[in-house]
Amino acid sequence: MIIVTGASGQLGGTIVERLIKRLPAGSVGVSVRDPAKVRALERRGVRVRQGDFTDPESLRHAFEGASQVLVVSAATTGEAAMALHRAAIEAAQDAGTRRILYTSHMGADPASLFEPMPDHAATEDLLAASDTPYTALRNGFYAASGLQLMGRALETGALHAPEDGPVSWTDHADLAEAIAIILSEEGRFNGATPPLTAPEALDMADLAQIASELTGREIKRIVVSDDAYRASLVSHGVPEHTAELLVGLFRASRAGAFAAVDPTLGQLLGRPPLSMRTVLASRLPA
Repeated sequence: MIIVTGASGQLGGTIVERLIKRLPAGSVGVSVRDPAKVRALERRGVRVRQGDFTDPESLRHAFEGASQVLVVSAATTGEAAMALHRAAIEAAQDAGTRRILYTSHMGADPASLFEPMPDHAATEDLLAASDTPYTALRNGFYAASGLQLMGRALETGALHAPEDGPVSWTDHADLAEAIAIILSEEGRFNGATPPLTAPEALDMADLAQIASELTGREIKRIVVSDDAYRASLVSHGVPEHTAELLVGLFRASRAGAFAAVDPTLGQLLGRPPLSMRTVLASRLPA
């Protein structure tokens, strides 16, 4: 049985949907903090069990009988994230799973200026030090994050952000489909995968240009200082830690941390991954 954690979230939920198109629903299970959120999956034959990364005993029950466990990374950073990841990895090992998969990132790096990236690198180290075969899925940067960083640019005609660098923006749905393929073909990748990315890396100026072409209105790219960007976020109610984390993203991108592109995702899908142009076009009003 393949167990997917975080199945009530966007990535985990889409992975499950793709899996049960490829495999019998009864061969798929989910581990979620609140089973009530995924009762629809249970009605379709997916095994649903409560599992919380803060409760190792619940995870051992949720992972019971697993041949593979997909650990979707926690939505936090630092030691808090590492404690959760460590608990999930140990529970999967206790359950006797043959392989642990983890949603890492193409920018995983212990020296990264973007706070989540050292966490991904450290989690990969935990997996490598274990006795269980593993696959670290080095996902491209979510395209949805790029859209969020554009802020209200489509409304105001100006995209304000710090100096940045190219990022291999990659669609959630493409990554979910690729991960479902990897899960259904156990052992296809051992250790860290190549970067699972769309075929091009784009910076904020590129996104502004694409938006201008799609809307027929000029969207100006305006570079602001890190300090001004941070202050603007905080003034609009963003917590200081989150604001600093976002500034770190720009610092890392201009250092080239997210510029790599690779053909592996397209090879897995058997088609070109969605471009950022296509993703952005799909979000525009009809």
